[in-house]
Amino acid sequence: MPAFFVYMKHTTYILYSPGIDRYYIGYTSSFSDRLSFHNDGARNKIWTKRGIPWEVYLTVEGLEKSMARKLELHLKKMKSRNYLKELKQNPKKLEELLLKLS
Repeated sequence: MPAFFVYMKHTTYILYSPGIDRYYIGYTSSFSDRLSFHNDGARNKIWTKRGIPWEVYLTVEGLEKSMARKLELHLKKMKSRNYLKELKQNPKKLEELLLKLS
């Protein structure tokens, strides 16, 4: 029997909470489910519960899991709102970053 693999595409995402003025960076294979979780006070037991409601700030979709994780770690390491704003305002910078990380 031939073996085959199903590659799930992943999304690296940045959420913003106006209530606590904070960003949250993560990655997932099911962004809509993950966003729902972050905004569900009954299910969410992690620190993001404090920021409900979370808004989608930026998503990068269609990534292999390893690339989604690399991007997540890079964004967290930068610890800069200005850097996140720059990536959102300048899609070319985001493209260059993805090339650099690949």
